[in-house]
Amino acid sequence: MAARPAIPRTVWALGLVSLFMDLSSETIHALLPLFLTTTLGVSVAVVGLIDGVAESTASIAKVFSGYISDHIGRRKPLILLGYGLGALSKPLFPLAGTAAVVLGARFADRIGKGLRGAPRDALVADATPPEIRGRAFGLRQAMDTIGAFAGPLLAIGLMVLFANDMRAVFWAALIPAVLAVLCVVVGVEDIPQGTGEARVPVRFADLKRLGRAFWSVVAFGVVFTLARFSEAFLILKASREGLPLALTPLVLVVMNLVYALGAYPAGALADTRPPRDLLLAGLVCLILADVALAFAPGAVGVFVGVALWGGHMALTQGLMTKLVADTAPADVRGSAFGLFSLATGIAMLASSVVAGLLWDRLGPAATFLAGGGFAVLAMRMLLVRRRS
Repeated sequence: MAARPAIPRTVWALGLVSLFMDLSSETIHALLPLFLTTTLGVSVAVVGLIDGVAESTASIAKVFSGYISDHIGRRKPLILLGYGLGALSKPLFPLAGTAAVVLGARFADRIGKGLRGAPRDALVADATPPEIRGRAFGLRQAMDTIGAFAGPLLAIGLMVLFANDMRAVFWAALIPAVLAVLCVVVGVEDIPQGTGEARVPVRFADLKRLGRAFWSVVAFGVVFTLARFSEAFLILKASREGLPLALTPLVLVVMNLVYALGAYPAGALADTRPPRDLLLAGLVCLILADVALAFAPGAVGVFVGVALWGGHMALTQGLMTKLVADTAPADVRGSAFGLFSLATGIAMLASSVVAGLLWDRLGPAATFLAGGGFAVLAMRMLLVRRRS
């Protein structure tokens, strides 16, 4: 058998950029739900609203950034702008005195994510031969998740160092964000794409070129996203079960360790196995995670559920990105990523708001059971598609 092509240097560079920015972001996000509820005194419903608004903002921005990157023929400027804005938003977290300031910081940070996300994923697809695309997305996702795994560990160490001063931890998180921006400047190479035309975002003619296969991926992605609300609820569940404040970032450590270890092997399988097989396996993991988080008692039950949650992400997140790339024409690939992100971002807003309301009114079990119900619905969609 002929040797497979090597994963391009640009993919490795983008993975390193993602690692540093996630290290910064997850150091903050591992503590943010408890910062909001204990330091600022807001309800769980408000936590869900802030996370939902932030993620949907990122998704709306991806529509424009993906489309613009297609038509200016360059991805790197928007990638650099997005990571730069993410770094600039970090000082707002330690300065926040109200939930509104946190919302503003999350809004700015997610605008940055939206600006960089679709062009970055499109650049990975542009740079990578189709036969190793699953591996390329799996590698970038794995490096991203290493940062997400190391960030909560860093948060734990800094909480000990700074005597549980969450604001001091937030200041320290600025350093890896700056390193991420520097990596974009020196390590990422653009690949010319698109027509160079300046047009309004997402014309009807472009939508017609995105066929039934792409819209099937979008429809499934929406239902799937309704099942997987913000990870902030995992942290709040651990705190409710008695995990000390300084150790609550262990929730994201465990989740992202499983995610990081599984992302690349899952990407390699995606190059050789039917996507439905991996998606079904991921949904089974998610359903079992929700059952454990709803009913298993104590911290042990929480960490079993969290590990299963990480498993479902490893099996599905890189694969969903690959499916978007595989079902969209190359010259509108950035727009396709943006549209997919818009649809799933709206679903994330809805799921996080509903999860917070269910938590406040009926308790954590209701939140996780609702997520499991949507996962069952997504599984049914896959099984119906298989039969037809």
